[in-house]
Amino acid sequence: MDDNMQKRFFIVHGWGGSPEGNWFPWLRDMLESRGLAVYLPRMPNAHNPVEGEWVKALDHDVGTLDGNTYFIGHSLGCITILRYLEQIGGEQVAGGCVLVAGFSGELGIAQIQNFLAKPVDWRAVKSHCSKFVSIASDNDPYVPLKYSVIFKRELAAKCLIQPGMGHFQMKELHVALNELLKLSA
Repeated sequence: MDDNMQKRFFIVHGWGGSPEGNWFPWLRDMLESRGLAVYLPRMPNAHNPVEGEWVKALDHDVGTLDGNTYFIGHSLGCITILRYLEQIGGEQVAGGCVLVAGFSGELGIAQIQNFLAKPVDWRAVKSHCSKFVSIASDNDPYVPLKYSVIFKRELAAKCLIQPGMGHFQMKELHVALNELLKLSA
């Protein structure tokens, strides 16, 4: 990895979300204050998401993936990042990923089923990123804790369970900032 290259951070919002929502602007400001390049792509049709459109948009925004590229996703943004990594060709490898309220399988929500039509190809994902952190809440009304166990098993993810954080829809998320900074140190 070329340390002279600037580190890039991509914050991927979830279903019905936007770059202006939740803790995303705060995280952008915290990273930018450290001189880091931050991108908050506005995913297409956020209220009626289509996996192919989201993956294509992320691929377009990222351009060339390298070891100075880091991702943090929230909810549907996490499966989007996994699907993106799954389809990358060649030997490109990201620096790391933080998955907040992430999932990789059925949630019983018809509107996002197209993201889950096939199982995640864990081997393909790991071939393009080897450092993962999963941040989950013990009272998330949408995403069961079992997905942290799956991320730990399939991705060797560091799993952090945050008590009482719901679906992480607050204005600041210090644990995410801390984990990104550790990954990119």
